Amino acid sequence: MNRRDFVGLSGLATGALLLPSFPGFGGTLVDPAQLLEQVDPAVKKRLADAALNAAKSAGATYADVRIGRYLNQSIFTREKQVQNIASGESYGAGVRVIANGTWGFSATNVVTEEGLAKAAKLAVEIAKANAKVQKQPVQLAPQRGYGEVSWKTPIQQNAFEVPVKEKAELLLAANAKALENGASFVNSSLFQINEQKYFASTDGSYIDQDIHRIWPTFSATAIDRASGKFRTRDALSSPMGMGYEYMVPKAVDKIAGPSGTGLIGYKNSYDILEDATLAAQQAKAKLTAKSVTAGKYDLVLDPNHLGLTIHESIGHATELDRVLGYEANYAGTSFATLEWKAKNLPYGSKVVNIVADKTQVGSLGAVGYDDEGVKTGQWDIIKEGKLVDYQKIRDQAAIVGQDHSDGCCYAQSWQDVQFQRMANISLKPSAQKMSVDDMIKGVDKGVYIAGRGSFSIDQQRYNFQFGGTVFYAIEKGKIAGMLEDVAYQANTQEFWNSCAATCDQSDYRLFGSFFDGKGQPSQVSAVSHGSATTRFNAVNVINTARKIG
Repeated sequence: MNRRDFVGLSGLATGALLLPSFPGFGGTLVDPAQLLEQVDPAVKKRLADAALNAAKSAGATYADVRIGRYLNQSIFTREKQVQNIASGESYGAGVRVIANGTWGFSATNVVTEEGLAKAAKLAVEIAKANAKVQKQPVQLAPQRGYGEVSWKTPIQQNAFEVPVKEKAELLLAANAKALENGASFVNSSLFQINEQKYFASTDGSYIDQDIHRIWPTFSATAIDRASGKFRTRDALSSPMGMGYEYMVPKAVDKIAGPSGTGLIGYKNSYDILEDATLAAQQAKAKLTAKSVTAGKYDLVLDPNHLGLTIHESIGHATELDRVLGYEANYAGTSFATLEWKAKNLPYGSKVVNIVADKTQVGSLGAVGYDDEGVKTGQWDIIKEGKLVDYQKIRDQAAIVGQDHSDGCCYAQSWQDVQFQRMANISLKPSAQKMSVDDMIKGVDKGVYIAGRGSFSIDQQRYNFQFGGTVFYAIEKGKIAGMLEDVAYQANTQEFWNSCAATCDQSDYRLFGSFFDGKGQPSQVSAVSHGSATTRFNAVNVINTARKIG
């Protein structure tokens, strides 16, 4: 598609307004057609060499440079109106060096050989200044150079090639479905990201990557005008590392929820019209749903819910910088210290097998190489309930006696320094055949939970509380009606040791976090968590509507 055709089809894009303050979005507002442009890798290599040569000449013993073009487009609607459309671009380079055994970093939006060389020299000056207070020199795990290589998200259709008008009309059609089926209010949005990243280092790597992500979502609210009571049901979509093909529903990607709920789960494609229809019906049903009686219940947790619990209680808890106490300001450290691990205590039951994976197709965290030039892969975090490893990068590996990075270093943009970020952290499904209905048949008194809700977790990633989007009572092996006001409380060890069973691979799906925050100054990253529907026994459920006195 050429630029003229794209602009002609864009329609609504000409009325773009300033994007609200969403993490990871913004930049300079641009014509949507500019989102399809690319920078020649040969040009980026010349720029990178200018930075690397300048850094070495200034005294750096190691240097890497990231030239990044970060593109985004967001569309927001409410009921029958388009509220906001914006296309943004951020372009620049960050240079990281080691000089006198110490890190230094500088960034620039002057993307010329002179601009990058100047940034490299400044990074070396900063490193040498930092060395005056450095107690121990940085020790990097060895990393071979890969030469000139490239990697691209295996998309079928670039979301930026789809006319903005077509995408906005799909969101408005979803709103219409929700309104037709009982919603009083509905808003919907579509986030699209393309990271064009070029990494080069003195190790000899020149890595060109083209990374795509997409997230459609909505919120449907039903109101009982007589009482003023309202209830909301959010979309059961997941943000994905895919192109616009995710927005084209396929029957093979739909997974039926428990009998009696009408719920549908989605794998590698999403039916926003179908989900909006059911969401409105369920939001209305929630107005008259029974309020849960507090007590102990067996929980059956849908992947679109369980992903957040995995994220908070395992994903963040096994980041090595948190474990070591280096990361504390943003959401705390971790109970799972090196000393705790050495005791060989059970993190969970033998059913719990957790893997970190930066290669999983369709996931948000999938890349070919991380932001310090390490080829990505998969490794065990928890095996048969025991913690066996953490998530670590090049300057952390030696601390735990390892000679390699896990390839989970990331920066949200060219102007931010890269640091350890969460990989895709997932619960392996059962190797034995089990459907969600099979699982529910074995539950005498329980609650089924789907979708994400509010949550809270302490500064050690230990004591927590999680809500959800929709809840159903389970009585004597069957769904027995909708519930409301449900949240469960536990600590991480107690909860994961209560894990009794998981469904099989046919039920496995990805949950995603598009804006996962960490660090000071804070940065966001995108990460997925896979699981099948999973059962946890005798978990404490509270009634969130209960009042004291």
